[in-house]
Amino acid sequence: MGVIARHFRITGRVQGVGYRYFVLCVARELGVVGWVRNLPDGSVEAWAKGLPSVLETFRHELSFGPYNAQVAKIEVTAADTSIQCDEFRILR
Repeated sequence: MGVIARHFRITGRVQGVGYRYFVLCVARELGVVGWVRNLPDGSVEAWAKGLPSVLETFRHELSFGPYNAQVAKIEVTAADTSIQCDEFRILR
């Protein structure tokens, strides 16, 4: 199977604890491209593209977060793979 894309919505204590930077580091370590950003409701949203097995590892790592984070739930949905992206970054 080729490259796929996934949309993630992470809820819990994930803002103000370094969670986006944590996601950035995990993505770069795994070679995933995409982005992560805070949402006004206190959750974090991410879009990522990579091989299925790599995105499964990425999703698993998102459940941990940095020391002060508490991930309550991760919603994962299929996303558009045609979006062009060559790195992973934090959106502000």
